[in-house]
Amino acid sequence: MKKVLVTCPPMLGMIEEFIEPAKLLGIELVPAKTTQVLTEKELIELVPNYQGWIIGDDPANRQVFEAGIKGELKAAVKWGIGVDNVDFVACEELGIPIINTPNMFGGEVADVGMALLLGLARQTYYIDREIRANHLWPKPAGMSVSGKHVGVVGFGDIGESLVKRLSGFDVDVTVYDPGVIGNKGYKHVKRAEFPDDVGELDFLVFTCALNKKNYHMLNAEVISKLKQGVMIVNVARGPLIDEAALIDALQKGHIAAVGLDVFEVEPLPTNSPLRDMPQCILSSHNGSNTKEGVRRATQKAISHIAEFLNTK
Repeated sequence: MKKVLVTCPPMLGMIEEFIEPAKLLGIELVPAKTTQVLTEKELIELVPNYQGWIIGDDPANRQVFEAGIKGELKAAVKWGIGVDNVDFVACEELGIPIINTPNMFGGEVADVGMALLLGLARQTYYIDREIRANHLWPKPAGMSVSGKHVGVVGFGDIGESLVKRLSGFDVDVTVYDPGVIGNKGYKHVKRAEFPDDVGELDFLVFTCALNKKNYHMLNAEVISKLKQGVMIVNVARGPLIDEAALIDALQKGHIAAVGLDVFEVEPLPTNSPLRDMPQCILSSHNGSNTKEGVRRATQKAISHIAEFLNTK
């Protein structure tokens, strides 16, 4: 039985469901104790003890993989879509087979993006908090979504799923994605090169992968081009946004509110000023976490790791 370390929180949340099916493939799943990510030091100590590793958003860098192959590590799978935290080049050079599980959660993450956008527009989360925490009965005037202009950064699985959902809201959509040509048949979509035309937007939603070229793509310079009162949603990766610049713009009122499922540091530090901004919606990097989505990705991850290890 090949031992496989699991460090992915959504998979860990349903781990009991996958233990027996994995055993049928010769795999013993070993859950790590983590709420979001393990540190590099923790991984260097843990990973060498296992033949396989199903990775979450942990710092899966060269140092960790080098430590791994000095021990038992033979293969790895990055659970989910994003791969920015994994050194695939190091894996190739070290002879560690690795793959991710793409196109698993486009609809699920897009659903959260829509929920955050609508929650910001109508202040539903703020109202809920005021009723519960302060026993108030607030009636803030929200923003009608119809007729507004939404920018979507990323036109892959998640971005397209969001655009599809937006098609029923009578909005104009500008999509930014240099890796995709055309509007995929969506008549309400126009294309632009980021950050062109960002001053026209009422909402700006991030759904793209993180890479070296788009790190802090929303920075102070770009923020200065946004219209007063714009709202930002990020269901992609935290470092796409310069969080310090974002907080400054929120404090000055240039950006009205944000809905963030992801942050530059996760979990969000307890002293983050974002925690004290009631107009904002904060989530816990949980956009892909539905039972159906977790099952799809986990079955794929187990299948991949079993194939890798059973051919070693």
